[in-house]
Amino acid sequence: MDISEDRKADAVILALSGKLDATTAKTFEDRILGVINSGTQRLVVDLSQLDYVSSSGLRVFILAAKRLQTVDGKIVLCSMKDHVRQVFDLAGFSSMLSIYGSRDEAIKSI
Repeated sequence: MDISEDRKADAVILALSGKLDATTAKTFEDRILGVINSGTQRLVVDLSQLDYVSSSGLRVFILAAKRLQTVDGKIVLCSMKDHVRQVFDLAGFSSMLSIYGSRDEAIKSI
């Protein structure tokens, strides 16, 4: 899995590519919590290049959302492939996290 970082206005955008599973979840967790701990309150995660997400990966999104909630922050996800979206839907995460069709929509919402 690769993670790239970009900034737009006062939001940080993390773009994931590859597989987010038990092997890579800790790397993603360290990166996203590092961004949050550095003071970022608005976070967009672009999943357009993510091919797979496991329950270990899903856990990181909830952990980040809870951490941001404590500082009045917000995380939004965008550009999921259909099969990745199905995993979020089946796990019930689509109702807990804001998911947008495009990066631009996600940035505007935050």
